[in-house]
Amino acid sequence: MDYLTRLIVFILLVFIKIGDPVFWVLSTLTKIVWQICLVVPKTITALAKLSKRIAKRTSKKEVVIFETKPYLLEKKPKRKPKRKFKFPKFHFSLPKISIPKPSFSFLFVKKLKKKASHKKKKQVLLPQKIKKPKRFATFQFPFLLKFRYFFIGFFFSTCFVFIPAVLVIFLQDIPSPKELLFRQIPQTTKIYDRNGILLYQVYASQNRTLVTLSDIPVSLKQATISIEDKDFYKHPGFDLVAIARATYVNLSGKDIQGGSTITQQLVKSALLSSEQTFLRKLKEVIIAFLAEKIYTKEQILEMYFNQVPYGGTAWGAQAASEKYFGKSVKEIDLAQSAFLAGMPGAPTFYSPYGENKTAWKKRQKEVLNRMLALRFISPEQKIQAEEEELFFINEQPPLRAPHFVLYVKDVLVRKYGLAAVERGGLSVTTSIDLNLQEQVQKIVQEEVEKASPLHVTNGASLVTNPQNGDILAMIGSIDYDNENGGNVNVTTSLRQPGSSIKVVTYGAALSKGYTSASLLDDSPITFTNPYGQSYSPVNYDGKFRGKVSLRLALGNSFNIPAVRTINQLGVPTMVDLAKKMGIKSWGLPNQYGVSITLGSAEVTMLDLSNVYGVLANRGIRVDVNPILKVTDYKGNVLEEKSQDYWYTQPSTNNQRVLDEGVTYIVSDILADNSARVLEFGQNSPLYIPGKKISVKTGTSDNKRDNWTIGYYPKRLVAVWVGNNDNTPMSPNLASGITGAAPIWNRIMNLLTSSIPVENVKMPDDIVAKQCLGRTEYFIKGTENSVNCAPPPKPSPTPTP
Repeated sequence: MDYLTRLIVFILLVFIKIGDPVFWVLSTLTKIVWQICLVVPKTITALAKLSKRIAKRTSKKEVVIFETKPYLLEKKPKRKPKRKFKFPKFHFSLPKISIPKPSFSFLFVKKLKKKASHKKKKQVLLPQKIKKPKRFATFQFPFLLKFRYFFIGFFFSTCFVFIPAVLVIFLQDIPSPKELLFRQIPQTTKIYDRNGILLYQVYASQNRTLVTLSDIPVSLKQATISIEDKDFYKHPGFDLVAIARATYVNLSGKDIQGGSTITQQLVKSALLSSEQTFLRKLKEVIIAFLAEKIYTKEQILEMYFNQVPYGGTAWGAQAASEKYFGKSVKEIDLAQSAFLAGMPGAPTFYSPYGENKTAWKKRQKEVLNRMLALRFISPEQKIQAEEEELFFINEQPPLRAPHFVLYVKDVLVRKYGLAAVERGGLSVTTSIDLNLQEQVQKIVQEEVEKASPLHVTNGASLVTNPQNGDILAMIGSIDYDNENGGNVNVTTSLRQPGSSIKVVTYGAALSKGYTSASLLDDSPITFTNPYGQSYSPVNYDGKFRGKVSLRLALGNSFNIPAVRTINQLGVPTMVDLAKKMGIKSWGLPNQYGVSITLGSAEVTMLDLSNVYGVLANRGIRVDVNPILKVTDYKGNVLEEKSQDYWYTQPSTNNQRVLDEGVTYIVSDILADNSARVLEFGQNSPLYIPGKKISVKTGTSDNKRDNWTIGYYPKRLVAVWVGNNDNTPMSPNLASGITGAAPIWNRIMNLLTSSIPVENVKMPDDIVAKQCLGRTEYFIKGTENSVNCAPPPKPSPTPTP
C-alpha cells in the first residue's frame, strides 16, 4: 500500500511540478503523431498504386499467333513466381501472376484444324475469348501487421489525445483549492444590546463565527486529530490505507467507517457536495492533495475548525460551543472538547437534543480512548473527563427583545442588503438596554391585564433618548409568542394617532403668529367638502366651552378649536410641517381634510416619536436610530453613531424644523397640569409631582387606539393600547385616566428615578408676560397681539 501511495503521489507530482515541459512534450508528441498520420496513409496509397501497376502490367491483353501445329494446343507451363519485393519497413510478397490461357471449345478447335488443312502453313489469328473484366489485385496486409499498427494507433490516441482530453474536462470541473482561503465563508451576524448582551443571531442556514487557531484549545485540537485523522501531520492529504480499510469494512457489512482525512473532510464540506460517487471521491482526493501543497497543516486545521458542521445550524467550533455550552470555544475543557470532536462524524445521531440522548456519551468515551492511546492525555485525565457531567443549554437560539431585533434586522437589510446580513458576519451593537426592556415589558403586560375589563388586550411602548435618537426599549406587543398576532410589532404598524397629532397643528399655528393666549372658538361648526359631504366635529366629552385660550384648548385636547385652527391655516401647512418633523407615511395634502388634526391619517409610533422628539430637542429633528456600531467579520467599522448630543455635535442629519421658541411654548403647555384640569382632573396619571414633564394623549374613533406620549429633554416614552383585531375598546375607557396613561406613568417614574428631569432654559426669543391671570410666554413681537385681560371662566355647555 505504501508503494502504491508513493506511486500515485509521484504521478501527481509529475503532472503538477514539471509544468511547461509537460505541455512542450505533449505538443511535440502530438506533432509527431500528426506527421505519422499524414505520412502512413500516403505510403500505403503509394504501395497500393504500385501493386496495381504491376498487376496491370502482367495481366495486359496480348495477341497470340498460333500455327496449325500440335504444340500450339498444348498447355503452357506455369510461370515461376516472381521474387519478393522488399519495401522499407514492410515485408510482403506479390501475388503470382500468369498470362491467362485461352480456353477453346472442342468444336472451335476442330473447325480450326479443318481450316488449317486447306491453307497449309497459313498463319491463323486466333481470336481471344471475351471475358468479364477482372478486378485488379489489392495489397493485403498480414494480420499481425494490422494488429501492430492498430495497437500503435490506439496507444498514441489514448495516451496523447483521449486521456489528456478527459483530464482537461475532468479538471475543469474541479474547484480550485485556493477557494478554501479566498472564498467568502457564510458567517453569522450577531446583534447585541448596548451593554454587549447577545440578543439574536442572524444567518441563512449556517450559524458560523470564524476564530483563529490560537483560539482553539489544545484539548480540542488533540481530540479532533485523535478521532478523525491520527496521521494528519504525516499524510499528503489522503490516506490510502484508511480508504482501503474503510472500503473493506463497509463492504463487509459492518458499521460504516469513513476513510477521509481532515483535509478531505474540509474539502468536502467547503467545496464539494455530499453525494456518494466515485468521481466525487476522486475529486476530493485530488483537491486534498493540492491543498496540502498550498497550505500548511496549521492553516488546514484552522479552516477545518471554522468550516465543518457540528449539528443543526452550528457550523464551526465557535458556533458549536455557543450552541451546546453557551460559551466561547476558548473556554471549554477536556470533556467538552471530546464531545465537540466527536460531533462531525454524525451530528444528528450524536446530538444531545436528538432521539438517542446517550449516543453522545459513547462517542465522547471513544474520543477519550483514542486520545489516551495516542498519549495525548493520561489515564487520570480520561477518567476525570468521563465522570464530568455536561450541561447543555436550550437548543433554541436566544431571541431577546424579539420585536426590536427583528426591526433592527430590517434596518440592516435595507442598508447593507440581505446577503451581508445573513452571511457577512456583522457585529451589531444596538442602543437598547435589555434590563430596561425587560422592566418595561413587565409593566406593559401587568397594566394591560389590569385593563382587560375595558376590553384592552394588547399594548406597546417605545422609550427613546430624543437627544441622540437611541431606542432604549421597544415593546411591540404584550407577548411575542401569542398566536393571536403577538408577533406583530405595533411600534412599526400604522395606527390612527388621535389627538396626539395636535401638537403639529398648534406648532404650525404658533409659527404663523398665534400665541398661547390667543382665544379660539369652541362652538359647533359644520364643514362641507366639494362632494357635498358634511363633517361636524365634537369634543371628547361632547360639550362646548365657547372662547378658550390656545393653552387650554391644547392642554385639554379640545377638538373643535383644533379643527377651526387647521381650517384657517390650511391642511397643506400642517401636512408639510408634519413631514418635516418626521411623519413618513403621509401623502399629498389634497388627500386629507380638516379631520387630519384629530388623527384621521395613520402614523407609526416611531414616526410619532420623531415628532415629539423635535419638541424635546428645541426644534431639532433627530430621528430614532437603534444602531450604535456595526463592524464586519474582520473588525472593520462600517458605521458608528456618535454619543454626543445634537447640541454639542451638530450634524447634517440633524436639521432645525421648528423655531426653538415655538417648541418651548408647546412643551410648557403640555407640562402644565393646570391647563388640563378641565378634562383630566388635578391628579391624573399624566401628572408626576415635582417633575416638569410634557405629555399628550390621543384616542381614535370608537376608541380603537389610545395613546399617551410624554417627554423631557433626555427621555421620551410613547404608549399605545388597543386590540390586535382592531375591535373598539370599552366606552368606559377614559383617555388620560385609564388605558395607556397608567402604563406611561409607571414607565416615566421608572426612568426619572435614575435620570433626573432638568429644567429647560428659556430661549432668548421668548418673552414672559402676565396674561389671562397667569404668566404666559410669547415669541418676541407677538406679546402685544392679544388682549391679556382675564376672560370669563369657561363653562361647558351640552351639545345642542
